[in-house]
Amino acid sequence: MSNEVERIVQQTEALLRLRHEETLQETTPQRLHECLGEVIMMQINDSWVKTKKRQTAGRRAFYFSAEYLVGRLVYSNLFNLGILSEVKKAFAEKGVDLACLEEIEDAALGNGGLGRLAACFLDSAATCDVPLTGYGLRYRFGLFKQSFENGSQRENADDWTKFGDPWSHRRDKLAVKVNFANQTVIAVPYDMPVIGYENNTIGTLRLWQCEAEKELDFDAFNAQNYVKALETKNKAEDITRVLYPNDSTWEGKQLRIKQQYVLSSASLQDILRSFRENHGCDYYRLPEFDAVQLNDTHPAMAIPELIRLLQLEGMDFESAFQIAARVFSYTNHTVMGEALEKWDLELLRSVVPEICDILEKIDTRLKKEHPDSGLFIIKDHQAHMANLSVYVSTAVNGVARIHFEILKNDLFKDWYRYYPERFQNKTNGITPRRWLGLCNPELCGLIESKVGTGFLTDLDKLEGLKNGLDEMTVKQFNAIKLEKKRQLCAVIEEHEGVKLDPSFVFDVQVKRLHEYKRQLMNALSIMDLYFGIKDGTISDFTPTAFIFGAKAAPGYVRAKAIIRYINRVAELVNNDPAVADKMKVVFVQNYNCSYAEHIIPAADISEQISPAGTEASGTGNMKLMLNGAVTLGTMDGANVEIVERAGLENNYIFGASVEELNDIRESYCARDVYHSNPRIKRAVDTLVDGTVPTDSELRELYASLLDGASW
Repeated sequence: MSNEVERIVQQTEALLRLRHEETLQETTPQRLHECLGEVIMMQINDSWVKTKKRQTAGRRAFYFSAEYLVGRLVYSNLFNLGILSEVKKAFAEKGVDLACLEEIEDAALGNGGLGRLAACFLDSAATCDVPLTGYGLRYRFGLFKQSFENGSQRENADDWTKFGDPWSHRRDKLAVKVNFANQTVIAVPYDMPVIGYENNTIGTLRLWQCEAEKELDFDAFNAQNYVKALETKNKAEDITRVLYPNDSTWEGKQLRIKQQYVLSSASLQDILRSFRENHGCDYYRLPEFDAVQLNDTHPAMAIPELIRLLQLEGMDFESAFQIAARVFSYTNHTVMGEALEKWDLELLRSVVPEICDILEKIDTRLKKEHPDSGLFIIKDHQAHMANLSVYVSTAVNGVARIHFEILKNDLFKDWYRYYPERFQNKTNGITPRRWLGLCNPELCGLIESKVGTGFLTDLDKLEGLKNGLDEMTVKQFNAIKLEKKRQLCAVIEEHEGVKLDPSFVFDVQVKRLHEYKRQLMNALSIMDLYFGIKDGTISDFTPTAFIFGAKAAPGYVRAKAIIRYINRVAELVNNDPAVADKMKVVFVQNYNCSYAEHIIPAADISEQISPAGTEASGTGNMKLMLNGAVTLGTMDGANVEIVERAGLENNYIFGASVEELNDIRESYCARDVYHSNPRIKRAVDTLVDGTVPTDSELRELYASLLDGASW
């Protein structure tokens, strides 16, 4: 045992005794996590301080994102420090199995691929010693904790800090004020370390928590008006209470705007403070030292906010605009029209009137610069945040090659005509430290025996596997896959009450629930297989377990209906003895980063089935492929590049291309397909014919397939 690890165990024991009067053997997983986390934070503090000092002197990058899906940090932090195995062994010698920390909640700071990508970027930046700081919001209850009741999704508060948060340092002295039309709040930063892989670099994720200037209206309290006494406090804390509050009402939209403005304003105030401390007050030099990457349009309000802040420092509008255009870059993550944020001007003005004024000035400037172009920031009394992000930026990137082409030729084709030099592609990626080294140490060990070390920081070294794939290696791989499936079976049985057979093929679709991601099509395909097995038309079927994991946004009625339908399909299939040895279906509850670490290494088939041209990139496809699952999918997003590298023969590709879909879009009639194909009709009819219990929302889903959906 190294001195470092011995010290960690001793200090954890001492802190437990001091804090809770408990031994390692007596304590709970939550208190062990609290004390171990604090000890690790003390261990890394010197490296963290040195990294900040070293990186502050030069040019720095800042990543603005509404989400960071960092998962459970204790294992990944120990892994990146290179001591996870040793620490596990040291605690085991004390009679403590660190697997007990599986009970610890994930940090509820994100939802889907957007947040996980942000977390992977920060991990990679720290590992590559890139001076990148992440900025986001510290959500008190995250998106929500998902459970199922009679097959329907139920949302509950995800109280991830209930037992403390040892991985964050509150920085009160760096708190800033953020002003709205009728409210002022204090944004307090909490710093999370981002530990580079075995290199002593510690990056920073700075998250803002909103608080009131005054915790309690004492006069109202003394007057026994207890609700009013806490009204200001509650309104401030509401801003960072949950991720993506339901915005189906005016008040919900105002809250979304407040979230985005706090992220933008607090982060920029912090960046300008640091700039002044290190480089003085010559803000014309800001682009020499600071670059801000906008992760989608949620933080796009940072553009007018920087202009506003620079004007407060005495700069004129045009100069401030030019500075902003050199500071910001924009990553587009979607071609979905509803996801390209547009804010009603009256709504914006009710929350951030000064920002609204600056947006109008930017729009006027654009139309003077390109009077006959048709380009706009404001149209039909709405501010188009994607257009703003393209116009006031130095670079605009897509996240997969096919997505980049759609941006150039369709979504932003008018902008590309005027600013072709800004557009570029940066295909998304993942961190192999978490998505191979941490979640699949068995496979990692096999790879290391074939290609040596170093592949966790250079995946090109996996090319060496081509020379070592003999029969014995394949047997070893299959044995590892079977073991990971056994481990997943135990987790699913514990959490879902469903018993799976690890000898089955594991067909996995785990991602955010959306119509274009086509979880419904997957479920209808399962029903088609079910009918075929039952009536004997499918006689040679490899036993398969279909595993789903996804959350639906609380206000997304169709997505929630799809979850209910899949759960009803699961109930039908899993209780039919005629198919018991052939099929199982399970929809795991509260799918998150830690659940993914169990599912992804066990998957045999990776479902990536969005229509071509709808998924910007996807990163789940990469994680599953890295762990040996084959892709069943369309030529969409990063699937295209995966197929190019892995070979078409190693993937199962189906469906129309973007060009083919464009050719048939106008003439396509879903009802014609439905009536001409008995198998499709039989499967689709299960939404309404009583095969599974139906309801009005499933009937609406049925109608949308025949008359409304474009995917």
